[in-house]
Amino acid sequence: MKWVTRDGVKVDRVACPWLIKKFIDSQAEFIFVPAEQVAAKARELGATPFDIEGCELGHHGEDVSFNSILKKYALTDPALVLLGEVGRAADSHPSNPHPAGEGLRWVAFGFSALDLSDHDILQRECIVYDALYAECKRRATSAAKA
Repeated sequence: MKWVTRDGVKVDRVACPWLIKKFIDSQAEFIFVPAEQVAAKARELGATPFDIEGCELGHHGEDVSFNSILKKYALTDPALVLLGEVGRAADSHPSNPHPAGEGLRWVAFGFSALDLSDHDILQRECIVYDALYAECKRRATSAAKA
């Protein structure tokens, strides 16, 4: 599958490719273009647009694109749901933000300050999401036992 979104990746445009590669399509290809080109590029390539205004896999209410992908693909793993809460807090301004969101926002903006390409940021920052997911699994397991 091909996926297309806005260039200049930060929180959701790194979290979503991580989620897609880990849980939906390990061979997914990601294309980053200026925002005004996403719809046309998606049609041209037969790609799925995400994290762009007005698309199915975008922001809806307090949900960010990561949450939209969880819902569309019926991913209900409690650790992924928790990671979605952290990402939502980092990427938007929900009414009840998860406290870890601010740290994730700092990491995302730090990566963007390194003057790397979107693909380089995605490659390097995915380890951050691997670690966050591991911690979310640990916390979700602890909560289930309590």
